[in-house]
Amino acid sequence: MSIRIRRFIQPALITLALIAIPVLAGAQQKEGSLSGNIKYNSGQSVQPIFEGWTKAPDGSYQLYFGYLNRNHVEEVAVPVGAENKIEPGGPDRGQPTYFYPRFNRQLFYVSVPADFGKKEIVWTLNVHGQTERAVGWLRPDWEIANPLTGTGSGRGGENSKNEAPKLTVAGPQRIGVTDTLTLTATVTDDGIPPARSRGPRGNPAANRPPAFDNPEFKATTPTNVPQVERPAPPRVTGRLVVTWFVWRGPGAVVFTPPAVSADTGNAVAAATFTKPGEYVLRARVTDGLAATLQDLKVVVAGAQQ
Repeated sequence: MSIRIRRFIQPALITLALIAIPVLAGAQQKEGSLSGNIKYNSGQSVQPIFEGWTKAPDGSYQLYFGYLNRNHVEEVAVPVGAENKIEPGGPDRGQPTYFYPRFNRQLFYVSVPADFGKKEIVWTLNVHGQTERAVGWLRPDWEIANPLTGTGSGRGGENSKNEAPKLTVAGPQRIGVTDTLTLTATVTDDGIPPARSRGPRGNPAANRPPAFDNPEFKATTPTNVPQVERPAPPRVTGRLVVTWFVWRGPGAVVFTPPAVSADTGNAVAAATFTKPGEYVLRARVTDGLAATLQDLKVVVAGAQQ
């Protein structure tokens, strides 16, 4: 290679290398943001998620949905309407209006008829000006086990013998915003699975919807703003556990404790409110294999002047 050619090639290679460095850095930065290295306390969207369908005994179908609140701290309230709707048949198809941080899976279902075929159900959420959608359908490979009973899709064994606990809830239907609401959950169960297979366990969904084995709860340390102290997950000893959370409402509710053993038949908790308005508080009881949900509607009046 002549000296003249070498003098031309070497500067060209250096120029290409300098151009490539910011390109690669930008690619790495983009990849890092997609991998979840950047975590936000607030200001992010909420992504509704279609999680699969089950077939009901009458031939109809149940399309299950959950959501991802991309905020690690902010809890978002979005009333049913143009910014929180399910179509067709909506906007209200039983979806939540209060959204806890991070992943919350298989929280509710939308029933569709046996002849639903290739139609679709669309859940649309608009949070912080960002619109997200989830589309539910009956594609065969989206069939799942029933999230409440744990049965279906070929599951058997002890699951097939177990019946979900029976649950009733009670509490005042009207209360002042400065008052404390006493919640009582009454539970009966068939004794399956036996107590020896359970024992003490922590509830990783403290003051959150009952996403009981949610690994995200253990790794949600926001890095972009000062830390917010969150309650430590309680230790619940018992075979039957009742958890309370906000399903619908304009503000946060503090449940004390957020999870209670119901082995004696009753589980009592207290609720305090941060804002007046109409609320739907949801209780979930589980025996470790199956679960039952029950709602309590509460009207919270503002403080008297």
